[in-house]
Amino acid sequence: MRSYRAPKGMQDWTPDEQRYYRWIDETARAQVARYGFLPLTTPIVELTELFARGVGTGTDIVEKEMYSFETRGNEQLTIRPEFTAGMMRAYVEHGMHNLPQPVKLYAIGPLLRYERPGMGRYRQHTQLSVEAVGEDDPALDAELMTVAAEIFEALGIGQLRFLLNSIGCPACRPHYVNSVLVPWLEAQREHLGETDQMRLEKNPLRVLDTKDAKVRALLVDVPLLADYLCDDCRDHFDALRGYLDRLGRPYVVDPLLVRGFDYYTKTVFEVQSDALDTANNTLCGGGRYDGLIELLGGQPTPAIGFGLGFERARLVLEELEIVPPPLPETQLFALWFDDATKKRAFDTVAALRQAGFRAELAYARGKRSFKSQMRAADKSPAQFVLIFGERELAERAINVKEMSSGAQQRVPLDELTEWLRARL
Repeated sequence: MRSYRAPKGMQDWTPDEQRYYRWIDETARAQVARYGFLPLTTPIVELTELFARGVGTGTDIVEKEMYSFETRGNEQLTIRPEFTAGMMRAYVEHGMHNLPQPVKLYAIGPLLRYERPGMGRYRQHTQLSVEAVGEDDPALDAELMTVAAEIFEALGIGQLRFLLNSIGCPACRPHYVNSVLVPWLEAQREHLGETDQMRLEKNPLRVLDTKDAKVRALLVDVPLLADYLCDDCRDHFDALRGYLDRLGRPYVVDPLLVRGFDYYTKTVFEVQSDALDTANNTLCGGGRYDGLIELLGGQPTPAIGFGLGFERARLVLEELEIVPPPLPETQLFALWFDDATKKRAFDTVAALRQAGFRAELAYARGKRSFKSQMRAADKSPAQFVLIFGERELAERAINVKEMSSGAQQRVPLDELTEWLRARL
């Protein structure tokens, strides 16, 4: 018979791997809650136009990586490749501009992009998206960047720093792109690969984000956007750096740092760790997108956010040999001898679960030797084994064996819950 595997570029999170998922999830939720961020859940599919308009038609995501389809009702839908556009659509649709600003939101869930799978890069991946909407104060930028860093610090990842840049705004960036960057890149066209030539036509700023080593060497001489920022963008960037200095957060200004989506303005950043190899030390990234909500039909509204991939975080934890806490494990394992004692064990296990304990029963349809049951208990992480025999059944008592010491004690059935609470 045919055997089946997970689709290419997608993976299962097995119970053992769930330790990482759960730890990252719980740590992230705890950290963002300290800063007043509240959870938001959006549909896993959105109108295709939302991403084409919000993310940008010249981006790799829209051009190559979206899982799109037409419904029976002739709607063009796309499985979300990123969170921000959908979260901003929800902000507009639900009138969140009427709430006290900034509105602080976060979402956690799967994203799908049809891209080439690689180490730590999957077509389906889980992401935390953190967004602060309705305020352009650079202090908010510094706060949001700090949230990102503190999540990794809480996971035990140290030696953090920010990679930082300002990519301007609609008042200053178009002049730089059209009158400075494009002419310079056109003069270098023969040295650009196919991908960068396409970017030059559709989204010239993305050439600065090239992975082509030869092109990156050429960019040493490229005119810098930092020299063409308007006063507002320059003041915003200077203020942000001042707040990071006050926090004692190290950062490096990288004038070639841009982000992959069209909606970014002003602040863009990455969180990096010097504990990792330099070529692969980026943990997550984000930036400001003050024009996105207006682009999606809302009023002009400033916003900033970042995305953190769970798969990437897990790889970093493994590389640094940081072991997550174990998942909650079975505490109690119940053994029996015959049908009557099995029923008493079944009822007791059910009652113990209702009382909050994690309990298991030795299962078998029909008879099962006590030796076989004990082997199963030995393989379990249970701290105590509950033994139900005929005598215990008659006396409404249970023999309790502590697995670590082997000590055994008879406990009256009506005292079992409190006896266990005192020891677990």
